Amino acid sequence: MTNASELREMSDEQLEMTALEAAETMFRLRLQSQTDRVDVPSQKKKSRRLIARVRTIQTERAKAKKN
Repeated sequence: MTNASELREMSDEQLEMTALEAAETMFRLRLQSQTDRVDVPSQKKKSRRLIARVRTIQTERAKAKKN
């Protein structure tokens, strides 16, 4: 799992790709949960939190560039 310090070391492009991959994972897990085939139920929570971390770091960087 990627923690916040590792995410902060990534470039903007890497962060965006990480968020997109996590969103795709969330989508697949949502589909699986509808068909009752989820192997690891906690993975949805982990993906959701990863997306939130990435978006938070992107917001912090945007505010830093603005000032």
